[in-house]
Amino acid sequence: MPDIALVLFDIGGVLGSNGWDREQRAAAIERFGLDAEDFQYRHEETVGALEAGQISLDEYLDVAVFCEARNFTRDEFRRFMFAQSEPWPDSIAVARDLARTGVRMATLNNESEELNEYRIDHFGLCDVFPTFFTSCWLGVRKPTHEIYARVLGMTQSEPGETLFVDDRAQNLRPAAALGMNTIRYESAAQLRSGLEAHGLLR
Repeated sequence: MPDIALVLFDIGGVLGSNGWDREQRAAAIERFGLDAEDFQYRHEETVGALEAGQISLDEYLDVAVFCEARNFTRDEFRRFMFAQSEPWPDSIAVARDLARTGVRMATLNNESEELNEYRIDHFGLCDVFPTFFTSCWLGVRKPTHEIYARVLGMTQSEPGETLFVDDRAQNLRPAAALGMNTIRYESAAQLRSGLEAHGLLR
C-alpha cells in the first residue's frame, strides 16, 4: 500500500450532520407548512446552481420558498436552515488527531457558500483543516469526475497517494475510478480504524 500524502474529508455525514439534505428539508416542510411536492420541485430546479456557486442562497430562497407570500420571514427560514447543522465531536476529534501527524488534509464537499461558511465556523473546522474544496468555489459537484480531477490538480497529488472519506458510495466510486483510496464513513470508531489501516494513525 502506497503512503498517503493527502486526506480529503467530506463534511456532511462525516464531520457533522448534513447541511440541506432530505432530512433537513423535511423538517423545514413540517415547521413552515410548505407544500412538499412543490418545494421539492423548486429545490431540484435550483440546488445544482446553488451548490455550484452560480446563485446565492437568497436567490435560491426566492425560487424555492418565497415564490409566494409567506407567514414567516426570510430571516426565520435562514436561521432554521442553519440550525439544522450539528457537529459530530467524535469524528472531528479523529480528524484533529490526524492533523497532528502533519499529513496534508482538506475537506471536499457539496455546499452553498453561505451555509458552507457557517458550518466551517460552527464546527470549528479552521482549527483542523487548512484548505476547503467546496463545490460552490470549484464550480462543480460530487459525484462528477471533474471535481476530483480538479482537486488532484490543485494539490498536485497523485491519486494513489490520496485518501477520500465520504459517507456515500456514489461519491466514492468516481474517486476510486481515478485511483484514489477511499473510506466509506460509518462511525468515528470505524473511521479511526480505517485511517490506522492506511498507516495514518496509531
